Amino acid sequence: MKVISYNLRKHRAAGELAALVDEHDPDILCLQECDVPGLPDRIGGLVLADATQGNRLGLALFYRESTYRLQGIRTLGLKKSLHDRIAKPAHERVLGARLRDIDDGGEFIVASFHAAPLTALNSLRRHQIRAALAELATLGEGLPQLMVGDYNYPVFKENLGQAVRDQGYALSLSDDHTYTRYRVFRGHYDFATSSGFEIERITTLPQRSSDHRPILVTVRPD
Repeated sequence: MKVISYNLRKHRAAGELAALVDEHDPDILCLQECDVPGLPDRIGGLVLADATQGNRLGLALFYRESTYRLQGIRTLGLKKSLHDRIAKPAHERVLGARLRDIDDGGEFIVASFHAAPLTALNSLRRHQIRAALAELATLGEGLPQLMVGDYNYPVFKENLGQAVRDQGYALSLSDDHTYTRYRVFRGHYDFATSSGFEIERITTLPQRSSDHRPILVTVRPD
């Protein structure tokens, strides 16, 4: 299964999505910082599962309709940072879907995630990530789970990795930096947490018009 995650930089990169899907042929597309009313219902062979409605910077999830059936959807609000309370960019920071493979009947959970910005403490982002993983698991107890997106966590990933492992999940980074706009902030921002999946590779795709580079996650069930 191939999953692309892309932060659109306040929807500026939305015009690239059709070409991105055509070039890399993902099964699932997870987006952050969308203008939800401006999203199409379909992109190539992918159909919109759902998108957040209460956010200025929204989340969206598309999936391959010919391969999967949507079994459930959930959006989650998480503990807010000071920036969230003042600027109100995103009330809902997780959008999860339970999907069933049409051929073999296997089910799994996949989610698009956008953590609080760099003005927040890493401890808050760790709290958000732990809460997101726990709540997503309620979509289907024991199902494989993959959460991709903008984690806004460029440094001290050892602490995050340990917190995620303590919860029974794996933390996986891509093969190159995903944020390159400002030299001082460059690093891995966009990655994946998972359980019940083998992460074969995570490829950082070429820079486009967003300040984030898309990542392509290739996984298979354990």
